[in-house]
Amino acid sequence: MPRTDQPDLFAAEAQPELFASAPVAYRADPDKVRARLHKILAEARAAQTLPWDAAHVSLYRTVFPQMTLWLPEDEAAQLRFAFDSEMARLVAGP
Repeated sequence: MPRTDQPDLFAAEAQPELFASAPVAYRADPDKVRARLHKILAEARAAQTLPWDAAHVSLYRTVFPQMTLWLPEDEAAQLRFAFDSEMARLVAGP
């Protein structure tokens, strides 16, 4: 007599769709990115010396160029150049 409390391992089951609920790719809001980049750049422009501690300097040097990738290339290149210029000025000191 076959056991009825065990599922049949060879029975044909409908397999659920594996990618039906795949998350939608994240797209940053260019206006929010632009605002954040301009805020960081304004802080740098207003300062006579580095306005951030070493951890923030390292973070901004890494994140600022990455954030520009959400913007049109010409605008991104201009912002990266401005940021690099301000960082060079601040590191050189007064």
